[in-house]
Amino acid sequence: MAAAAALSNSSSTRCAAFNPRSSASSSSSYPSTTPCRRQWRQQPRRQNLSGTVSLISRRVSSKVPASKTPLREPLLQDGPVTAELNHVEREPAIEVLNNAMQLPASSQEMIEGIGFDSREDDSTVTITVLGASGDLAKKKIFPALFALYYEDCLPKHFTIYGYARSKMTDAELRQKISKSLSCRIDKRENCKEKMEQFLDRCFYYSGQYNSLENFEELDQKLRSHEAGKIANRLFYLSIPPNVFIDAVKCASLSASSANGWTRVIVEKPFGRDSESSALLTKSLKHYLNEDQIFRIDHYLGKELVENLSVLRFSNLVFEPLWSRKYIRNVQLIFSEDFGTEGRGGYFDHYGIIRDIMQNHLLQILAIFAMETPVSCDGEDIRNEKVKVFRSMRPLQLEDVVIGQYKSHSRGGVNHPGYTDDKTVPKNSLTPTFAAAALFIDNARWDGVPFLMKAGKALHTRRAEIRVQFRHVPGNIYNKNFGTDLDQATNELVIKIQPDEAIYLKINNKVPGVGMRLDRSTLNLHYAARYSKEIPDAYERLLLDAIEGERRLFIRSDELDAAWALFTPLLKELEEKKIVPEYYPYGSRGPVGAHYLAAKYKVKWGDLGLH
Repeated sequence: MAAAAALSNSSSTRCAAFNPRSSASSSSSYPSTTPCRRQWRQQPRRQNLSGTVSLISRRVSSKVPASKTPLREPLLQDGPVTAELNHVEREPAIEVLNNAMQLPASSQEMIEGIGFDSREDDSTVTITVLGASGDLAKKKIFPALFALYYEDCLPKHFTIYGYARSKMTDAELRQKISKSLSCRIDKRENCKEKMEQFLDRCFYYSGQYNSLENFEELDQKLRSHEAGKIANRLFYLSIPPNVFIDAVKCASLSASSANGWTRVIVEKPFGRDSESSALLTKSLKHYLNEDQIFRIDHYLGKELVENLSVLRFSNLVFEPLWSRKYIRNVQLIFSEDFGTEGRGGYFDHYGIIRDIMQNHLLQILAIFAMETPVSCDGEDIRNEKVKVFRSMRPLQLEDVVIGQYKSHSRGGVNHPGYTDDKTVPKNSLTPTFAAAALFIDNARWDGVPFLMKAGKALHTRRAEIRVQFRHVPGNIYNKNFGTDLDQATNELVIKIQPDEAIYLKINNKVPGVGMRLDRSTLNLHYAARYSKEIPDAYERLLLDAIEGERRLFIRSDELDAAWALFTPLLKELEEKKIVPEYYPYGSRGPVGAHYLAAKYKVKWGDLGLH
């Protein structure tokens, strides 16, 4: 596990960036973000113990006769593969350990805190993008990797391999992805030079996802670049879900690392219900350990989602208000201003509930509603998220509204309906819009409705969280607002995208001799406050996977609990063939969504927005 420990950037280090009690935060202002290269080199001393244990393991392994060296394990290893102690001949185990503990001076220095820099020349990271010829790889994964390279966030020795069935040369891959690479707006210097250096590290291999022979050939190519160093390998499954298991099997048996860690990033969908999800997890775990599986939900990598726990747990003004006592309702809103546009074949198999609500919005809800974790460690955070899911009521049909967009002319342009898409069956009942009311039955949130709304082909593109607080009891200024008390409600809005911002709506007196009140906004607008460009979510998540940081990835029990909330509803919708309410392309969605909110005495917070 030495390589894994060396590459991992501890959660406690990240917490210190906003922990007022840390020594780094003792000055009047918080320290600026640590440059990535320093993050790689300056590791906490406690991590060096893992390196020492690995060194001992290798010395113990050296006692194994060469003729009895074990074959590569079929299970991918998240850490160095060591020989089995059972094969040590005649030498007592305690003597082996005593001999192993006689560390050379250089190792003693490592124990005393040299950190990752002393091992950086001895290890390499290879990132293999399966499905390299697809849109996701071209538009998101390769640009994110280049951005990390540009910011010096990747290790010193790294190689990127594209793998797909399409025939392509190294030069053709580089030409393909170069069109989507760009440098930071605030750091344009040496852009062309950096781009050429990055592309020189990108290679391509064409093969089948179910071919052990092709993956064996890939393994040989990876070895030629690793040049005998500790080889750490990351596989990104940017491929259709029906070939996930084939690819993982072949990578496990033919291309796993022999002396470092091997990890696999899995893109959604993670099944389409509890049963298929459980089968996928079981199949993955046949070849992988749970801590090698990085189930990615890119919304967890968005800046405002990651800032959500910071906003709550490091600001005293918010945490005391974060409960049923002061919060009236919470709204999670997702909307896109375009339809399926040729991708209806994929979407029709899943629908908006599976595509957006069961993962993106539910993950955000869990982070919003969870109790304070023991620490910033990934397992502590994911433990709290699972508790939220297990405290929630399974969705009921009466608490859900579904819709499907129809054709509509707007601005002289005719927009086709969902079933006008040639890849969608004409009689499809798949929802392109859904609104739901969810409830968390615990002491903090009992009775508070969490309203979700997600849809395609709506009037605008946005993703946001709206927290509507309760009315002020006995408010002496109620008469100044008339009969609509909702106008006097404080509201916290977290805009995830686009135009990231956090703002709080408050009541304020209008200047003048009279007593006239209006609603004002305390606004933290990211573009105005911070000059640095906000990284893409994939950049953060890829870096976390390389470092072994799992807090923004989904654990298997977390996934099981999430599907348990939605599977009964999804089966009922399909078995009863519930017809969705139709809404015009470019509108605000079905009218039924407003009746659902009114049922719980709530008004959607985005009604007044254009």
